[in-house]
Amino acid sequence: MADDTAIVPFRIDIPQADLDDLADRLARTRWAEELPADPTATPEGPVPPGWEYGVPVSYVKRLVTHWRTAYDWRAWEAKLNGYPQFTTEIDGQHVHFLHVRSPEPDATPLILTHGWPTTVVEWLDVIGPLTDPRAHGGDPAHAFHLVIPSVPGFGFSGPTGDRGWNRFRVARAWAELMRRLGYHRYGSAGNDLGAFIAPEVGRADPEHVIGVHVTQVFSLPSGDADELAALSEEERGKLAFADWHVQRHGGYDRLHSTEPQNVAHALADSPAGLLGWVAQLMGEQLDPDYVLTNATIYWLTNTAASSARFYYEDAEVVPSAQKVNGRGTTPLEPTTVPLGLANFPWDFQSIRTLAERDHENIVSWQTYDRGGHFAAREVPDLLVDDLRRFFATLP
Repeated sequence: MADDTAIVPFRIDIPQADLDDLADRLARTRWAEELPADPTATPEGPVPPGWEYGVPVSYVKRLVTHWRTAYDWRAWEAKLNGYPQFTTEIDGQHVHFLHVRSPEPDATPLILTHGWPTTVVEWLDVIGPLTDPRAHGGDPAHAFHLVIPSVPGFGFSGPTGDRGWNRFRVARAWAELMRRLGYHRYGSAGNDLGAFIAPEVGRADPEHVIGVHVTQVFSLPSGDADELAALSEEERGKLAFADWHVQRHGGYDRLHSTEPQNVAHALADSPAGLLGWVAQLMGEQLDPDYVLTNATIYWLTNTAASSARFYYEDAEVVPSAQKVNGRGTTPLEPTTVPLGLANFPWDFQSIRTLAERDHENIVSWQTYDRGGHFAAREVPDLLVDDLRRFFATLP
């Protein structure tokens, strides 16, 4: 698989000229027009007032102002550089990753996979508690050595150079990465796109993956009438919510999955446009610096197009029952590696009956009463506890 197995230390060092160019573009933003807010409008589900048509101009203006006048990329660059970072080449692709070893020698190796529109920044708040529980009020027996890669096509892994970087190819690359690092017994976890990739790491390397932990199980109906009839009333409610979410918030998915290059030109040329595009999922529930750091990384690495291409490549190969806009017909047997779910209320609601169709070894299914799609940022305490409990139960 590998063309060059060398693992090379890496440090982020963005040229000042790139930051000056970003500031200049932000200062010259031409704002989109929009309709005035309707004070009589009834909120549609969890859609905030003023967001009925999508990300409002007022939100983008507020964040662009913060980006220009208060946001400090150098501080975040230094924060990221406070963790050991490396690059290597796998299957012809440059791969960037954080590798944070625990002070506990018997810690469990764990590879964490981010989603879209986030980056490795998604996991920063859980690094300390997971690698050094002794220093964070936890049991040192529940420590992890963490490997946190940038998905090929995202962030500091840079744009992908060829076709086919879907969940299966990424999973094979992760298995190779863990092999190179000398980890022969490890766990896999992920959120969002990472929740598609993490189980495939188990499928690709079942002899070495001890368990898979996700925050969503994206198992959807196959269209079989008996399958639908078997759903409980609660599960039908979750399915209705999923359908509403897809219809109301799935525009980016449909475009990424069909013609990602259409939007890529605007995202590569306008930082304000890029911010508006990625903010549709992060929105007001996340703090501005977190949103801007992820957006800044996409901007500085020019990976808006290649990150969107992941959806297109993935839609080519996965069953439609596992991908809302899937076009592929690749048959898959259920995964067999132990699987654990931590499901949060303001997120996709996983359906156990359908999940058991796709994963035959679900050993933990936990639901929580707070938190949303970006649990590692919103409720890191709950996510850390769930990860610790899940992996503690595995042999």
